[in-house]
Amino acid sequence: MSDSNMAEAKVEDDIYTKDGTLDYKNRPANKNTTGTWKACPYILGNECCERLAYYGMSTNLLLYFKNHLNQHSATASRNLSNWSGTCYITPLIGAFLADAYLGRYWTIAGFSIIYVIGMTLLTLSASVPGLKPTCVTKDDCHATEFQSVICFTALYLVALGTGGIKPCVSSYGADQFDDDDEVEKKYKSSFFNWFYFSINIGALIASSLLVYVQDNVGWGWGFGIPAAAMAVAVVSFFSGTKLYRNQKPAGSPLTRLCQVMVASWRKYHVQVPEDKSLLYETADAESAIVGSRKLEHSKDFRFFDKAAVEVQSDHIKGSPDPWRLCTVTQVEELKAIIKLLPVWATGIVFSTVYAQMGNLFVLQGSYMDISLGGNGFKIPPAALSIFDTLSVIFWVPVYDQIIVPVARKFTGHKSGITQLQRMGTGLVISIFAMIAAGVLEIVRLDIVKRHNYYDHEHMPMTIFWQVPQYFLIGCAEVFTFIGQLEFFYQQAPDSMRSFCSALSLTTVALGSYLSSLLVTIVTDISTKHGKLGWIPDNLNRGHLQYFFWLLTVLSVLNLGAFLLVSKWYTYKKAVGTLR
Repeated sequence: MSDSNMAEAKVEDDIYTKDGTLDYKNRPANKNTTGTWKACPYILGNECCERLAYYGMSTNLLLYFKNHLNQHSATASRNLSNWSGTCYITPLIGAFLADAYLGRYWTIAGFSIIYVIGMTLLTLSASVPGLKPTCVTKDDCHATEFQSVICFTALYLVALGTGGIKPCVSSYGADQFDDDDEVEKKYKSSFFNWFYFSINIGALIASSLLVYVQDNVGWGWGFGIPAAAMAVAVVSFFSGTKLYRNQKPAGSPLTRLCQVMVASWRKYHVQVPEDKSLLYETADAESAIVGSRKLEHSKDFRFFDKAAVEVQSDHIKGSPDPWRLCTVTQVEELKAIIKLLPVWATGIVFSTVYAQMGNLFVLQGSYMDISLGGNGFKIPPAALSIFDTLSVIFWVPVYDQIIVPVARKFTGHKSGITQLQRMGTGLVISIFAMIAAGVLEIVRLDIVKRHNYYDHEHMPMTIFWQVPQYFLIGCAEVFTFIGQLEFFYQQAPDSMRSFCSALSLTTVALGSYLSSLLVTIVTDISTKHGKLGWIPDNLNRGHLQYFFWLLTVLSVLNLGAFLLVSKWYTYKKAVGTLR
């Protein structure tokens, strides 16, 4: 090849991404016209509006269950926790479809339509006579079984819809930056920070404007505005279609994981050679798995290396049987998932603490003074979550623009601190959030006792005393949730990134379920022998602080487990190129 032809080939090679991404016409993605920050505004706009819809609907949902569906405090808390948990379990469905068959673009698009249908039905259930609960006064309503079924059908449609969006959007945004381009790669960490920032811009509007609308205008408008926001989210996403870079779906990741387990079990008697070069792998630079780079062999979980030991019976008509012989990269995929699981497990208790913002924090605030000045304006208890949002909006740029550059000078790490160090910092901060909530409840109940406010719904202690616990949760989010988001994306095998993003989200689901389980256990035990229990319908006669102390103790134990897991964890190493 002549020098001029080689130069032309190099220029052409530099035009296209090296990570195997395609444009909307399934052509190699042009680096100059697709991806990076050109495409991100549409993805971030979609996420901002979708989160406005989600938080606008869910932030005040506990009081809707209690006051409009006429549910007891503990029942409303459990129903909210179960629904919230489902919203973070369904991403496993969306992630599987995205990684295996549809790709992230079409998964987001399809499930967004289901989301809009659910939001529309929820709006109708709160505004159409016959579907909405019958109210004697604003907070004295009764719902028939049919009306409750319509409401929860709509909510679980939303839970299904969000399952296709949550695991894909953050990964899809990160896909817009080429991992094999050093200039683009360094912006990826910043993308996760600004992605979470956009989430909280939506949440800010939801926890201020929409909570006020629900409490003072009506739930028809309170659910209708989020439904409209979701429609805007869909429009924003489709608007960027021509600019997106798309990863090819790689087939079922669960099938590949099962093949490794079956193959290694079939060869349980086979010895693994000391020389790793003897293990089976494709000869060229590309991985055998579509959309994935080769992974370097690791010494962990050596039993599964048996799946990559080649014996004569592994071949059928000249081709390797995938249920008997797997590549090193395929084996390392399974190892990567196994290594992620302990880190994943330590996120569950943190998510239980986080779940209290839309749950027992709201219930606690509803028994405090919600008036603002002497003008008769009342603050919806759920609106205090605005301080969590403001905390996130404050800490994201501080972390990205100040903490990271300063930490980088001391550590030499490109992100300032490692993802695991970032997550651990958030776990520490969350402990102080629970301490703040528990101390506040002790002070509140002391005032109740001294002034005999047992039968008063609101007492002369301003709800703004809740601000510290919300602010601390927001700070903890910036460290733990964003660190977790980036960690699971970076440590996931290339072809399983949606799946691993969904896996990280299931900690929120299990945190909600754990919250529900703890409330159930605490209620059963504390109400024995005719006692009112820790969380009675009249919170002034309860002991909510005991529940916060329980979460504090669990958080301390969880932090200890996280430190042990972090010390053991080794980061993955990718080699070769994508195919």
